[in-house]
Amino acid sequence: MRIGVDVMGGDNAPDEILKGAYAALSKLPSEDTLVLFGNGDIIEESIRDRSLSKNGPGARIEVVHCSEMIEMTDPPVEAVRSKRDSSISRAAEYAGPKHPNRIDAWISAGNTGACVTASQMYMRRLPNVIRPGIAVTVPTFAGPIVLIDVGANIEPKPIHLAQYGVMGDAYARGILGIKNPRVALMNVGGEAQKGTLETKMARDMLRNAEGLNFIGYVEGRGVFDGDADVVITDGVVGNVMIKLAEGLSKGLFQAIAQQVLETDPELAIRLEPVVKAIYAKHDYHEYGGAPLLGVNGTCLISHGSSVARTMNNAILRARQFVLSGLNDIINTRLEAIQEPSPTQVLHEK
Repeated sequence: MRIGVDVMGGDNAPDEILKGAYAALSKLPSEDTLVLFGNGDIIEESIRDRSLSKNGPGARIEVVHCSEMIEMTDPPVEAVRSKRDSSISRAAEYAGPKHPNRIDAWISAGNTGACVTASQMYMRRLPNVIRPGIAVTVPTFAGPIVLIDVGANIEPKPIHLAQYGVMGDAYARGILGIKNPRVALMNVGGEAQKGTLETKMARDMLRNAEGLNFIGYVEGRGVFDGDADVVITDGVVGNVMIKLAEGLSKGLFQAIAQQVLETDPELAIRLEPVVKAIYAKHDYHEYGGAPLLGVNGTCLISHGSSVARTMNNAILRARQFVLSGLNDIINTRLEAIQEPSPTQVLHEK
């Protein structure tokens, strides 16, 4: 398998990205190759510093020099179109179905919008997918859940949300190992009459989707209570939710640790292993990256603050995704989804 890594993307690039790539290399099968996209001089120097001989581990590394870089602040569409030799654009191009040196998957901690744009431009969508969505694995007190979408589609239509339900269900089954995921649609309340017309149309499509364990609406507080295994929402709400959760959890851990330390320093020392263990279970670094579901290939988008551990886990998760054959499953299941008319929804009893 050939797995591409955008070395230049992220707050801690390129050093932490490269460290993570090298760590993953030792865990990949001997026939697998890492293709590193970015400034060739920087990457080659790093390989030499690590003494990765071309006759040893270095033989399983390919370097694709890219003369441009897409910044976090760049407008995604314009950046992908104007910076064709950026690490994001080149990685997506190599992941395209007809590229002679095609890679099976690629990962980036860079500009999320640019990753989504480049993937759709070069990799295209699966035949039955209308709009791809980013599926994040969110650690909760009840176990991991899938939240889709978290930024790829900020104004989804009902059919998009319905497709996200099917894609999220397939991901929960194939990657997280949940046998019969409970799928729910984010709404302002659980009652049937609540929500916009578009929300109700999406609900009806999800109700009728074959093989989907759709349980109805879920409120924001129910996400972390374990009320569902797959939560569907638009890209704005999803993105705000995960960032709010990250900031809140980090702040709570810091506040608790500080309070215990001030109250009883000895107790703080005894509790330190427990606090670290709890934090590790709710740490996004453990999941590596979020797949862009619906594209014709595999693209994982990692957190902008990714470190070596994040990238190591993302590479291993990308490999798992490719082997799962999830894209074929998603494409087949989406064939049967039909969109109801607004009139049908308005006249429901």
